[in-house]
Order: sequence, then C-alpha cells, then structure tokens
Amino acid sequence: MARADQLKALLKSHSEGDDQHFYSVAMQVAAHEAKLGHGKLAEELRTLIDKAKRRKGAGQPIPISRSSGDLANLLSISYPKSRLVDMILEENLGDQLKRVIREQRHAAEILAHGLSPRRKLLLVGPPGTGKTMSAAVLAGELGFPLCQVRLDGLITKYMGETAAKLRQIFDATDHTCGVYFFDEFDAIGSQRGMSNDVGEIRRVLNSFLLMIEQDSSHSLIIAATNHPGILDHALFRRFDDVLHYTLPEKKQAVALLKARLTQTAAKGIAWTRLADAAVGLSYAEVTRAGEEALKNVLINKEKTVTEAGIRSMLEERKNITERLRQHG
Repeated sequence: MARADQLKALLKSHSEGDDQHFYSVAMQVAAHEAKLGHGKLAEELRTLIDKAKRRKGAGQPIPISRSSGDLANLLSISYPKSRLVDMILEENLGDQLKRVIREQRHAAEILAHGLSPRRKLLLVGPPGTGKTMSAAVLAGELGFPLCQVRLDGLITKYMGETAAKLRQIFDATDHTCGVYFFDEFDAIGSQRGMSNDVGEIRRVLNSFLLMIEQDSSHSLIIAATNHPGILDHALFRRFDDVLHYTLPEKKQAVALLKARLTQTAAKGIAWTRLADAAVGLSYAEVTRAGEEALKNVLINKEKTVTEAGIRSMLEERKNITERLRQHG
C-alpha cells in the first residue's frame, strides 16, 4: 500500500493539475511495491503511468521551473527529443548507454529482486566528445526532463550556502523524476588534499558524497568532467558506472561528416582521406567543420560541398584548436 504522505501527495497534485508531480509520486509508489516483492503490481502501475503520460503528453513544464526560492535559479530545465540513434559513438560506450536505458525501462523488475538499476553516472573525457549530448539522450529516451545544474547559482563565496543549495537539488531528485546533470563537476569534486583546497570546499565535497550515497530517488544523477585526474578518489565508488569519452577515430569521423553532408556532397569524395584530416578533433569540432563547409556552399550559391571545401574547414578547426591548447 502507498504511504499516507504519498496518498496525500497524489491527491494534492491531482487537485492542482500538476501532472508531472502526480506521475513522479505514482512512480515512487510503484517502486515501493516492487521493493515489497509485489513485482506484478509494480509493473501494472508503471504501465498505467506510461499510458497516462502518452495520453496527456509529456512536454509540459515540471514544478521545478515554477518553484519559489533558490531552486528555480539552480536548475535549467529542458525536454530533449534526442535519441541514441542520433549519436555517433564508440561501440563500447554506446553499449553502456543502452544498458542504462534498458535497466531504467525495466526498473520495476530489477527493484522487485532487491537490485537497483543504474542511475548514478560519471562521464569523463575531453570537451566536445558527447558528454552533454549523452545526458540529453538519456532524458529523451526515458521521457524525463533534463535538469542541468547551474554552477553559477550553486557555488557561492559562502560554502555553507553551497551545501544548502546542493541539498535543495537532491531533495528535488526525490520529488521530480528527471536527469540531473552536473557539468564541469570538478568544480565541486576536486581532491580534498589538493594544495589550493580550503576547509569549506572539503565540506561541500563531503556533503555531495553523503547526499549521493543516501539518494534513493528514481532520478538519474549524472556528473561530467574534462579532468578526471583531479577528482577525489572517494567519488568514483559513489557512481554506478563510469563512462569514458574519447576523441573520434576515423570510423566515427567519417560517419559524422557523412551524416551532415551526404545530401549536398559532390560525387567522388574520399571520406577516409578527410577522416585523416580530422584526427585530433573532437566530435563537436568535426561536426562544426562540416557545418561551416555547408554554410560556405549556401552563401556562395554553389550546388555541392567539395572535398577541398570540407578539408579547408577541418584544417581551420585544427588551427583554432591548436591555438587554444597553446594558450590553455
């Protein structure tokens, strides 16, 4: 049976027309039944919720965006329509994301056997390799809102306030199912023994460690960093899975360019040669180079994108990237 507070929350959200909160509480009831071993009932509840969402439509703002106080300033809410097929990924990484999606879609069965689906993920890798896109894809695939944590709102000069704001975010994960995305996570997750560390920053990290360990919501909590080497070692065991992102190999570079340019490309383009020119660029940079080549064709009122035009844009991106690295 649903707890008294859940029944009250269901009635309150229904009377206020707050569909998203209603669905969130209903999912909590389903998960509670699963934990009690009532797997069939839990699955029936999840099916009913899914049907209700499809009938009503899932693209309406969630209560977070209308919250009073600081929470509305801590989270940027969006409703991605991205799907995994939209991403070009290294095979093992694609398999990891598929596994997260499968486990979330079969959460009731997993919970019914005393297990937990993967939902706390750490994404590590260079900029532009797909970490943010992955968070959007997981939200899109699962029909969840993407709640991106705004570090400018979270981190203040008063670290006691930062810990309190962090608590608000973790409270929200329990009230509203979503994908909660901490980008540039090293801002709060750096090693506690680093020379530039201060006691208050350590307390914020300790607060995060405690909150993520105690979190038992049904939301996905995703942290991403470009600098895994400076993360505190205690963080890694708090996550269910660590996903490693790398620069694209030739195979992925070819797929990226073809996906963007095939319809307007001149005949006879040697895509493999172009992939050689793309080595060292990120997924985002290869995509940007393809888009720049296409824009040049449109501006010059040409009919097709040439191999020379694409190569020129790839070389331009390489030069920009190299200059940024020299000044980084």
